[in-house]
Amino acid sequence: MDLPPQLALIAHDGKKSDLISFAEKHEPLLKQFRLIATGTTGKLLQDRLDLSVERMLSGPLGGDVQIAARIVEDELYGVIFFVDPLDKHPHEPDVQTLLRACNVHNVPLATNPATAQLLVTREDVEDALQAAPEQ
Repeated sequence: MDLPPQLALIAHDGKKSDLISFAEKHEPLLKQFRLIATGTTGKLLQDRLDLSVERMLSGPLGGDVQIAARIVEDELYGVIFFVDPLDKHPHEPDVQTLLRACNVHNVPLATNPATAQLLVTREDVEDALQAAPEQ
């Protein structure tokens, strides 16, 4: 059975409103993906938008690592992770694990609205949606 590609949505607390705004703007396109998100971000997306989101744990409780595991298992089309570079994060090692997994496994990673825009509107996104890998 062909499934749509999976896209992860994550945001540090100081960037959650930016991610919600981004998701509102791109809701029709995001609905074509199987979405996963860390706990709090996923709840916000579900509560404020009409999006189906598989929720992992909250980032500080291991959600970033759960998403990194999906990357390692070659299950993700891409990751949108709005990073707050001006705040300290107690789970920074988990964040670095996620970012490293994207780089090691060549998974597109968008860390701000400008790169997220490129990720969801790139020309080959249509190819990925049409040729979804069997899961």
